[in-house]
Amino acid sequence: MSNEAMAQVLRDRMASFIGYTAKKLPDDVTAKLAELSQKETNPLAQTIYQTMARNQQLAMELNRPSCQDTGVLQFWVKCGTGFPLINQLEGLLKEAVVKATQEAPLRHNSVETFDEYNTGNNVGKGTPTVWWDIVPDSDRCEIYTYMAGGGCTLPGHAMVLMPGEGYEGVARFVLDRMTSYGLNACPPLLVGVGVATSIETAALLSKKALMRPIGSHNENPRAAQMERLLEEGINAIGLGPQGMGGSASVLGVHIENTARHPSAIGVAVNVGC
Repeated sequence: MSNEAMAQVLRDRMASFIGYTAKKLPDDVTAKLAELSQKETNPLAQTIYQTMARNQQLAMELNRPSCQDTGVLQFWVKCGTGFPLINQLEGLLKEAVVKATQEAPLRHNSVETFDEYNTGNNVGKGTPTVWWDIVPDSDRCEIYTYMAGGGCTLPGHAMVLMPGEGYEGVARFVLDRMTSYGLNACPPLLVGVGVATSIETAALLSKKALMRPIGSHNENPRAAQMERLLEEGINAIGLGPQGMGGSASVLGVHIENTARHPSAIGVAVNVGC
């Protein structure tokens, strides 16, 4: 197959995948929502969970996005150095977004900053966003799609803590964001936490944490314990589905980290609704 033919196949398949992502939640999310629904005792919360499940069913039956906010497209690319379309990939992903916007259809969500106009095709300066993990000695490419909607973006926050604040400071930071802004993001939420040195590395890790399967844990046992404690703490707030009250506030809490400078703790939070 020629490079041109491969490029067309990739563009078309990614456009279809983007549209499918807008209509169907990942299997791990669907399973967790069903689990939370079965455990819920609040009558209003039970009704909301049932409505969520019905919404997912209708989205597939009617072939339309399950949420009115289909977000700004973001891609996490794990690409081998020998992948034949590596030089064209970002351009092909933009073309796929334009195609998906027309065919899914997706809401037009790319507004040029400062100029304040909607591009009408979900492509603008720096959008869609593409993050790269380069894999040596490989010709394979994995592409993860994320739709960053307005509600799930609002709780996002990053800062650098003084070292004396310790991991208690990290927990306080996350809980403060969830109690202040969690209602804006259509709970129950998947909470991603990044811990590193600077705000940009922590922020990127917090988004990467959302790509992990629900129920997975950080490989460091102390970090995994913190994930469980934060999940318990945020659930105790009682946000419930859509913030209307209930026994669960989150689908899970995922922490991703790097080593850090000894005099700073960079921390960030991102959520998926």
